[in-house]
Amino acid sequence: MKRKNKGLTVFLFLLPALLLFFGILVAPIITSVHHSLYEYKTFSDAGEFMGLKNYVKLFSNEYDFGLAIKNALILAALSVFIQLPISLGLALMLGKGIKGERFYLSVYFMPVLISAVVIGMLWEKIYNPIYGLIFKSFEYFGWSDVLPPEGLLGNKKTALLAVFIPTIWQYVGYHMLLMYAGVKGVSPELREAAMLDGATDGQVNRYIVIPSIKQIIKVSIIFAITGSLKSYDLIKVFAKDAYNCSYKVPSLMLVRYAFNNAGGIASAIAVMMIILCFAFAIIVNMLFKERDPYGAK
Repeated sequence: MKRKNKGLTVFLFLLPALLLFFGILVAPIITSVHHSLYEYKTFSDAGEFMGLKNYVKLFSNEYDFGLAIKNALILAALSVFIQLPISLGLALMLGKGIKGERFYLSVYFMPVLISAVVIGMLWEKIYNPIYGLIFKSFEYFGWSDVLPPEGLLGNKKTALLAVFIPTIWQYVGYHMLLMYAGVKGVSPELREAAMLDGATDGQVNRYIVIPSIKQIIKVSIIFAITGSLKSYDLIKVFAKDAYNCSYKVPSLMLVRYAFNNAGGIASAIAVMMIILCFAFAIIVNMLFKERDPYGAK
């Protein structure tokens, strides 16, 4: 009897969280899947059943969703292979306990606290082809011919990278702080023992610190990839035309069609983004899965 009462008590305590989880996450996903199967000509339209035609349309020349996915994957790759190594390097450096450690933590984390709109406007000024810092610096050294006259954002070959650089820069401090907390949690005795055995700082980081924070690195990789696939706010600041811009990403297309009487297409984009985020999260978890040295499953 007591065991039943205990189970009921646990369920009642979990119920509010379960309701929130269902209402905020599960229900919107189910609704998006349902809407993606219909075509809506107006906001008040009941919708015409289309089946999977909206998904087929996405990858046609009319919508060019494949390009948006490609751009999002490029941002994800840059985040994993450039942003995270920088964050890890800073975390390892600050985690050793250097002079001014708290000051550097605050400086590197500060961009995370700044509004994406402010950062976007700041980098627009940096990229400005007339008075921008980059163009003026190149002009000072006599390298102005290297940069496109229409500006980095106006040139199709450089626009994509120019937009992604601020996006990557903004969240270096975020991932650094996650990894820094993990580095600080590594036992000092392990470091001291390794140093007494003649290990260098690089060897200590490689064989002790990094393996110890592997799960935090996994979380950072998942956050970096899913965040890249969902990136919107900072890119929107640069996107004067969310459909024809050279740095089209899924979130820009979703918002454009959601408010352009194309709710079915917008829902299909949302479902594809959800599938991609879940798929990459599963793949990363599988790659970081701990293997039993004795072969046990």
